[in-house]
Amino acid sequence: MSVDHLTAEQESLQRPPAEVRYADELAALRAGDTGPRPPGWALSLRAARSFVVGDEQSGISRKFVGSPSLVDRALVTLATNRGLMLVGEPGTAKSLLSELIAAAVSGTSTLTVQGGAATTEDQIKYGWNYALLVSEGPSARSLVPAPMLRGMAEGKVVRFEEITRCPPEVQDSLLSLLSERVVAVPELTGPEGMVFARQGFNVVATANTRDRGVNEMSAALKRRFNFETVFPIPDLDTELALVEAEATALLARSGVTVAPERDVLEVLVGTFRELRAGGGGEERAPDRLSAMMSTAEAVSVAHAVGVRGWFLRGEAGSAADVAACLAGTAAKDSPEDLARLRRYLEQQVSRRRGPQWKALYDARHLLDG
Repeated sequence: MSVDHLTAEQESLQRPPAEVRYADELAALRAGDTGPRPPGWALSLRAARSFVVGDEQSGISRKFVGSPSLVDRALVTLATNRGLMLVGEPGTAKSLLSELIAAAVSGTSTLTVQGGAATTEDQIKYGWNYALLVSEGPSARSLVPAPMLRGMAEGKVVRFEEITRCPPEVQDSLLSLLSERVVAVPELTGPEGMVFARQGFNVVATANTRDRGVNEMSAALKRRFNFETVFPIPDLDTELALVEAEATALLARSGVTVAPERDVLEVLVGTFRELRAGGGGEERAPDRLSAMMSTAEAVSVAHAVGVRGWFLRGEAGSAADVAACLAGTAAKDSPEDLARLRRYLEQQVSRRRGPQWKALYDARHLLDG
């Protein structure tokens, strides 16, 4: 089932997983897949690649706009016994890439651990149904498998998002799992006390470079992963097309019946790219914001612009809405970012030609209120 053919129940979901959104494409790829498949994989490596980067001749849409060679290396890594670590700036589609790869390789992307300061080993491996544990004692029935245990038992890819946000001792709970490919359950005896990984199991982890130094990974854990860096989109037209497609889909799901205006999105994406790079090609370059002006953030702002324009005035959002929505983006990390953004609008945008750039400049006062 494609994005356009979701059931009514799936339409009510805010964000269906990739295997639901692109079920038709996955089914078509499986039906025509004649290539050799790594053990435990739902698709061959070539078909999995086509699912992620697209295949126009086969009617498979492009879902990740990064380097195809990065996708090739990522898939080859997962066909080995080494985990895959995707690193990069926030908002560079690391999570999207890990989701797409898991959906292609295993047919499911929902075996996910979300890393954070409160993540515990129980949330990674297994926990217990304490009512059954008290009444019956330790047993397979009272064991509650977490994503990692399920992935090993079922031979599926497990996603570990933002692994460097976890405390080091929690990160290192993966060491024996990735090297020995087994989880011991000391509370159980006999064969039930050991869960061995089936063919197809592996781990895709993500980490953003802004978290480096917070909870640094141990050298032992790093050795068990191949590292791939996901870079921001270098091309303006590609980034603009991506923001337009993603924002249009989000607006439709939010009940907005008009598409975003292209010239407004050009102003939005151009602003993000200049502030991200800290240079606008003019005599005086704009200050670089400490806030992450990523493509994902641009999609979020474009979504907010469309919602603001439609539900407040019954029209597509304008460049003035861009100014109003930028304030919340710029003020996330540092109060000084708002002043930098204001200087950019006053000193750089004032020189731009075009009605939407002028509208953005005229609406600079919205940053203050």
